[in-house]
Amino acid sequence: MTESRFPRVPVEAELDRLRQMLLEMAGRAEELVRMAMLGLGERDRRMTKLVRKADDRIDELEVEMDECVLELLALQHPMAGDLRLVFVALKASNDIERIGDHAVNIAKASRRMTRHPPLPDIMEVWEMGGQVRKMLGTALDALVNRDVEKARGVIAEDQRVDDLRRSASRIVVSYMLEQPRYISPGLEMIVVLQNLERIGDLTTNIAEDVVFLVEGRSIKHMGTLW
Repeated sequence: MTESRFPRVPVEAELDRLRQMLLEMAGRAEELVRMAMLGLGERDRRMTKLVRKADDRIDELEVEMDECVLELLALQHPMAGDLRLVFVALKASNDIERIGDHAVNIAKASRRMTRHPPLPDIMEVWEMGGQVRKMLGTALDALVNRDVEKARGVIAEDQRVDDLRRSASRIVVSYMLEQPRYISPGLEMIVVLQNLERIGDLTTNIAEDVVFLVEGRSIKHMGTLW
């Protein structure tokens, strides 16, 4: 049998490549959410283009991640913990890509809001944005460092995001009912809140996957039982 012209790359080198791509995706996703919220606060129409351009790289990385995973599974046949890492990295990359999409949605809604009178400042919106960014950073740090305690903390904080979304939505609707000129920007703000909530949900998914990666068991849909 002739030896392949393409020597097999050691599995640890391929896993390290997977980790590096995940790290880049994570960093870019955090920056994307920051940029989207900055554009919302400053009513900066240019930010939409910047966010969409930055999201393109996340999309490229997801494709590269898929190819890397397929290569690992086909050529390396990882076992046990390594296989869990491959599975979690693949799933996390998909969640991170979707987080990027939601950041783009926020930027688009922010751009549309600049065509209308600004809403009165709603502190819950900024608290929600800050909470989501904090959760995202912590979840990604937990993923990189396999920190279960940090991951569980992120999961516990998701309820706060839901509460803030409901509170902010009620305030937005009250402004829309009182002042017809706030109807259009109010609808766009509700879009922003919905996308922030989805980022929180996807961040929670990543945190749950960290628990699976480290402990080898799924805690999804377990409520307070875990």
